[in-house]
Amino acid sequence: QGQLVQSGGGLVQAGGSLVLSCAVPARIFSDSAMGWFRQAPGKEREFVGFISRNGRSTHYADSVKGRFTLSRDNAKNIVYLQMSSLRPEDTAVYYCAARSGYASVQASNYDSWGQGTQVTVSS
Repeated sequence: QGQLVQSGGGLVQAGGSLVLSCAVPARIFSDSAMGWFRQAPGKEREFVGFISRNGRSTHYADSVKGRFTLSRDNAKNIVYLQMSSLRPEDTAVYYCAARSGYASVQASNYDSWGQGTQVTVSS
């Protein structure tokens, strides 16, 4: 469906904030629900959150609820994952993903993926 391009991430101290961006090809952006997932070393990929096609609906994993916020800029075809109050356990490679239609918490339901970006939270 197209390549998603991620940016952002890096090293931050516990309690800090970061914003991850995911640029989506224009031809699929409006029809795509967007999900974010993360994978820590030695662990399986886990769901972080999703945002619906129109941006009106979001859903987050309990572990990030109240700390992470998803938004989408329809003019720029970009989805943002704003992360605050970061904890060492948030350290992982973060991935954005797109799927046509409704959003899902299952990674296997997504068609296109970003390249991943490392987020490291120091204690």
